[in-house]
Amino acid sequence: MSADAAQPLVSVILPTYNRAATLPAAIASVLGQSYTNLELIVVDDASPQDIRALVEAIGDPRLRYVRRPANGGAGASRNTGLEHVRGELIAFQDSDDLWLPGKLERQVRTIMALPPAIGVVTAPKILYGRDAAFSFGPGKVAIAPDPAGRLEPGEDQVRHLLRQNRISLQNTLFRRASCPPAPWFDPLAPANEDWEFAIRLARQTRIHEDIEPVALGFISPDSISRNTRKECRGVLRIVSRNKDILAGEPALRAHFLLHLARQMRAIGRPKLARRMIIESVRIYPPSVLELIAVMGRRLRRLLHRQPKAAPAYSAASAPASTLRDSLAQTGR
Repeated sequence: MSADAAQPLVSVILPTYNRAATLPAAIASVLGQSYTNLELIVVDDASPQDIRALVEAIGDPRLRYVRRPANGGAGASRNTGLEHVRGELIAFQDSDDLWLPGKLERQVRTIMALPPAIGVVTAPKILYGRDAAFSFGPGKVAIAPDPAGRLEPGEDQVRHLLRQNRISLQNTLFRRASCPPAPWFDPLAPANEDWEFAIRLARQTRIHEDIEPVALGFISPDSISRNTRKECRGVLRIVSRNKDILAGEPALRAHFLLHLARQMRAIGRPKLARRMIIESVRIYPPSVLELIAVMGRRLRRLLHRQPKAAPAYSAASAPASTLRDSLAQTGR
């Protein structure tokens, strides 16, 4: 594709910390896209590994390396990357995930055809490492987020996003001019900084959500999404930053209390979890229905839990490195 008004420059930000094993495939899945008018900014979050040498060895002029002086986490690294972007459109990649072939071309075509009031295009990913019921482990696969709950053009997208984050950054393309001022990501949030940003984003612009997956994601043992304590602190930051909406929305406040109660129970704080459950029912009695639904899902998972057996080899049960390598090759 030639660069003109219909093919604007896309700035892709890829933060990384000690992911030398998975980073080359993640980079290849971006540089191998059919849409070529892009720059890829790899932000090294002060890794002990020699990420600079790995990046420079690739030798693509569209690739730039930026090293932070101190480790600050994914949100801080993305903010650093945003200081270096030159493109009209902005995208993100994770150092252990893959873009599917055609991802960028499809999303650029979509966003350029939409009215300027729509500043974001997003879609789901194929997620390896958990299933639709949020059971984690090898061989489990889900489409996330579930396309059945997609954002609709005419709805209150802010309140929808307060109930459920629909934006994974590596699945999304942003108009730079439509987004909130910098910094985009809360540097104090140890997790869920993308969810907090999505809510702020929906206050500023409209979001278009497609249903066809555009990326392949992997849940690793050290993924932030597996760290319940960090997730809990991130949710508390979301509650704190959206008090103006939550003050007049008892149903949403009760929803967040139940969400936090599940996390408190998971990190060994059952008494605090019980207090949050009681408070959620006090401020919004119908929330007991959500509580019953959660308990029902947990019971069904327990009843249907199968004894572990040696899995047959398949694409879904293949080692993550095999999937990364094979899919990265298809994007070249």
